[in-house]
Amino acid sequence: MTAIKHALQRDIFTPNDERLLSIVNVCKAGKKKKNCFLCATVTTERPVQVRVVKVKKSDKGDFYKRQMAWELRDLAEVDAKDASKENPEFDLHFEKVYRWVASSTAEKNSFISCIWKLNQRYLRKKVEFVNVSSQLLEELPKAEESVPSGESQSVAGGDEDALDDYQELNAREEQDIEGMMEVCEYAISNAEAFAEKLSRELQVLDGANIQSIMASEKQVNILMQLLDEALSEVDTIEGKLSSYEEMLQSVKEQMDQISQSNRLIQISNTNNGKLLDEIQFLVNYMDLSKGHIRALQDGDLSSPKGIEACINASEALLQCMNVALRPGHEKLMAVKQQQHLFTELRDTFARRLTNHLNNVFVHQGHDQSSTLSQHTAELTLPKHSPLHRDLLRYAKLMEWLKNTQREKYDGLSRTYVDYMTRLYEREIKDFFEVAKIKMAGTTKEGKGNKFATLPRKESALKQETESLHGSSGKLTGSTSSLNKLTVQGSSSRRSQSSSLLDMGNMSASDLDVADRTKFDKIFEQVLSELEPLCLAEQDFISKFFKLQHPNTIFHGPLLSSSSLLPYYYLSKDMVRLMMNKIFQSIETELNSLIALGDKIDSFHSLYMLVKMSHHVWTAQNVDPASYLSTTLGNVLVTVKRNFDKCISGQIRQMEEVKISKKSKVGILPFVTGFEEFAELAETIFRNAERRGDLDKAYVKLIRAVFMNVEKVANESQKTPRDVVMMENFHHIFSTQSRLKISCLETERREAKHKYTDHLQSYVINSLGQPLEKLNHFFEGVEARVAQGVREEEVSYQLAFNKQELRKVIKEYPGKEVKKGLDNLYKKVDKHLCEEESLLQVVWHSMQDEFIRQYKHFEGLIGRCYPGSGITMEFTIGDMLEYFSSIAQSH
Repeated sequence: MTAIKHALQRDIFTPNDERLLSIVNVCKAGKKKKNCFLCATVTTERPVQVRVVKVKKSDKGDFYKRQMAWELRDLAEVDAKDASKENPEFDLHFEKVYRWVASSTAEKNSFISCIWKLNQRYLRKKVEFVNVSSQLLEELPKAEESVPSGESQSVAGGDEDALDDYQELNAREEQDIEGMMEVCEYAISNAEAFAEKLSRELQVLDGANIQSIMASEKQVNILMQLLDEALSEVDTIEGKLSSYEEMLQSVKEQMDQISQSNRLIQISNTNNGKLLDEIQFLVNYMDLSKGHIRALQDGDLSSPKGIEACINASEALLQCMNVALRPGHEKLMAVKQQQHLFTELRDTFARRLTNHLNNVFVHQGHDQSSTLSQHTAELTLPKHSPLHRDLLRYAKLMEWLKNTQREKYDGLSRTYVDYMTRLYEREIKDFFEVAKIKMAGTTKEGKGNKFATLPRKESALKQETESLHGSSGKLTGSTSSLNKLTVQGSSSRRSQSSSLLDMGNMSASDLDVADRTKFDKIFEQVLSELEPLCLAEQDFISKFFKLQHPNTIFHGPLLSSSSLLPYYYLSKDMVRLMMNKIFQSIETELNSLIALGDKIDSFHSLYMLVKMSHHVWTAQNVDPASYLSTTLGNVLVTVKRNFDKCISGQIRQMEEVKISKKSKVGILPFVTGFEEFAELAETIFRNAERRGDLDKAYVKLIRAVFMNVEKVANESQKTPRDVVMMENFHHIFSTQSRLKISCLETERREAKHKYTDHLQSYVINSLGQPLEKLNHFFEGVEARVAQGVREEEVSYQLAFNKQELRKVIKEYPGKEVKKGLDNLYKKVDKHLCEEESLLQVVWHSMQDEFIRQYKHFEGLIGRCYPGSGITMEFTIGDMLEYFSSIAQSH
């Protein structure tokens, strides 16, 4: 172990200025034995650092390498595992716990003792020693007391000064000592004699050194004399250098004068060059050609060439005015004069341009108004593309005005907006008048419609609209008669009953599919005309007023003096504000048109919801924040509200339906009405964006239909409840199966279930009448069996003996059975309506039920009256023939 310690000190720790104090051969606990060494070391430099170093042999095994090191101050705990028994295991608690097994307990104890000593001497924070024998921790102080102070310093953990005084011998000193010891054979056996000899030799050497110093005095005196001579030569050289310096001084003064003169000449040349550059700069960037000046003062703003010349001149003027002057230029009189000239040209041209564009707005407005008459008879809006095309020639001049004269730019913007607001308001108003009259004409065409010609004034439209509403007073008033709706006989049900379509404001005879299709086309044409109009105007505003870029900022109020707008607006916000002002009447007119359509027929809301949703979706794909998208979105809310109101109205009127006490019910009007509504809605909402709204309405309507069918069935006095339920739920099931409405799949299955249940119930309840006494007799037999009487003993009961059975059977010969079945057929025929054609279905179900009952009676006879030979007066074959002949005879 000593050899390993020396090797580690030499190869690993000495190069790192560290001294090895203790070593232990260990391996990790619980793993394969891969031995390594834990070393306790201190640095030889201050401040002293104490470490625990893990050393491991290299893979080749020819040298050691340092693998890991921990500072002793990071050690929190040393666990020796067992203080009473010898145990080579111990733990060191650093940031994590390291578990070790020493090669021997002695090495472990020596290493832990060294760690304890180093902790006591160098660390303020004391390490906790667990399961360590107190004797082991007390060994060092006792040992140090018995050792002289000089020797104790050499022990690991000794005095810190001893570490500083210690100095290793170099190689030459080691060789000299070894040679000296070889000469003196007794150096090892007799150290005192060896030391005495060394002392004598040292004294001899000291005397020789003193004699050598005394013998060299003469040479020292000679050296001092030579130094004096050298100093005198140095003085001579310094004198000559001083004379040379005086000569060079005069030359230096002359050269300085020449240099100063050259510098002045260079400064003058530099100043002249800079002055020339400044003059050239001012001439190049602040000189406006005479042609540009003429264009700004007198240029033609009505011709394309004149406009182009004015655009070039205005851009040149703006470039001159925006040139970045250098410091001092603004003080030059010529620059001030040019700037004054530029300001006058700018103001003059701005006034000319503003007046001209104002005149263009008015002139174009008059020309545009003159073309309105050709659109009055058609449902089209005038196109403003010629006006936009003419004005876009001035777009660059508007940009120049925006950058130079903001007030005039804002004034032109307000003028344009005010003018276009009046123009579009007049056009849109006339356009919607035509749309309203065409829409109202859908219910009056072919009946001498007095709205065939377009009224020229608003009062005329108002009068015509009031006349329309007045003429349809019977339509709005008809809803009150719906509250007293009665269900008529099956022969006249289709002509007199009402459906969901009848529950609108128009009767079914006045409003047909063709009218609704025409209304749909009118509404689509209105939206199709408005959409390109708004998009074209928005595109023009963005280009003409240079609002395409989101960084563009407006200053000051724009629309009117009463508009309290923020001081800054982004371009998109500004475009939307201008569009809101120009087309402020669109939303009002659309809502008015929608209200009229809803007044004519509440089912128009279905068409409007689909069309409006599609146009909103299209507008949002183009620009979600545009005026068109926002306006149509607002109107869509109104349309959706009308749609919801239509559905709620249908449900409410279902609840108000009354039935007649004198005629059979048949298919209820709101059941057929739901069928017609679903057919219409499926046609309208095919591939529509708002399909979800229709699905929600379907669910509300079908639940109301279910509830009110049961309500009518419970209140019916003429028609059995099962018949009302069976027929109406069969009709509902057939409608849903045919239309295949996916959201109503649950209701479709429920309708089928209700239809089947009530069909079976009706058959069972009705079939007991042809064999009433026989049914009662066998019900009594089954009751006795249920009370505990054995089946073969029932014939001994007085009321149910064989004689009584024969007596009852004789009352139902074949003729009587057929007669009873014929009466049953007639009664069923009276209960059922012709529209649903369920008579044969019910009759076939009754046949199956009769056969089932017949077999049941035969089974009871065989079990309760065995060997009696009693049989029914008719067979199953007779029954089949009865049912077939009755069905064919009717």
